Amino acid sequence: MLSEIKNIAQNFAPRLIEIRRHLHAHPELSGEEYQTSAYIAGVLSSCGLSVQEAVGKTGVVGELIGSGSDRRTLAIRTDMDALPIQEYPKLDFASRNPGIMHACGHDVHATLGLGTAMILSQLSTSLPGNVRFLFQPAEEIAQGAKWMVKDGVMAGIDAIYGVHVFPSIPARQIGIRYGALTSAADELEIIIQGESGHGARPHQAIDAIWIAAQVITTLQQAISRTQNPLHPIVLSIGQIEGGRAHNVIADRVRMIGTVRSLHPDSHANLPQWIENIVQGTCQTFGAKCHVDYRRGVPSVQNDETLTQLLESATREAWGNESVQILPEPSLGAEDFSVYLEQVPGCMFRLGVGLGGETNYPLHHPKFEVDEDAILTGVVTMAYTACKYWQSAA
Repeated sequence: MLSEIKNIAQNFAPRLIEIRRHLHAHPELSGEEYQTSAYIAGVLSSCGLSVQEAVGKTGVVGELIGSGSDRRTLAIRTDMDALPIQEYPKLDFASRNPGIMHACGHDVHATLGLGTAMILSQLSTSLPGNVRFLFQPAEEIAQGAKWMVKDGVMAGIDAIYGVHVFPSIPARQIGIRYGALTSAADELEIIIQGESGHGARPHQAIDAIWIAAQVITTLQQAISRTQNPLHPIVLSIGQIEGGRAHNVIADRVRMIGTVRSLHPDSHANLPQWIENIVQGTCQTFGAKCHVDYRRGVPSVQNDETLTQLLESATREAWGNESVQILPEPSLGAEDFSVYLEQVPGCMFRLGVGLGGETNYPLHHPKFEVDEDAILTGVVTMAYTACKYWQSAA
């Protein structure tokens, strides 16, 4: 089966490069992936898959029915939205949409999903079970997975795989992580209400700016003293608004930030913990406050069995030197975790690093990939899918 997958993938390789370059040249922002969706649906239909469009607003679902007796359905999820970034005009197939760029590799992700569908559709008579391909919109704003789940894409799914490119890993290598791969990501808004007064007489006012500084300092100190240091938490205030003049005590400050965590128990307790600290600090200095803690997405927690299956498939397909076991998780977020609230799954890192060149990070206007990684990715995904039913049996 592996040699057959590789042969099919090799035959499709020029077409996959063409697909990736088309997607790269025509990026669309989160929730606006209309042309991208239509293009993807067309490719899936040409492979004989049953296709649903406008799922999760602008998402696409392709269903491949196997011929075997195993009725388990494996999902493969890839995303397809771009970022509001002006691409550095280097490539012949650079973005044709001003101010929009595939700077996070979602053009590659969608290509991998299509390539895997193209390969497995050639093997449908040999597939013991079914594959559902999820082409998700709006990952960059952490909404697309919720939209897709709400529209029922996980009904009847038994397991799910996902992928994300990684420029710090060389092309033709796969990064595998057991357990936590990414962090939970939540949003925090704090409003502190004091009392205005003359800047020369602070004792007659309640200084919201000074109290905001105490809140930030106390939160950062409390993380190191009251939270388990083996369960990392990062709290960053990214914006502060307050004050009207240089000699007027500010009566109101608004702060917004992000909270990242890896451990599910810590994640569950964070809203009340932050509320208590902010309320206590403000009460000490006579201010009032309002804390709005908004849940974003949970941490991606890779299933051990499915991760072992992926690792085994990768080593068989490309050799032991192709596998990097990632020693640390990322504090970036991924809404692939929303699917993992429904079924077990695994996301891996596809190395796309350019040999001998500067590898710019994700979300950079000069971000680029080694397109040789596409063949590695589609073979790995297709072979892992085939091994899934073997292991299930």
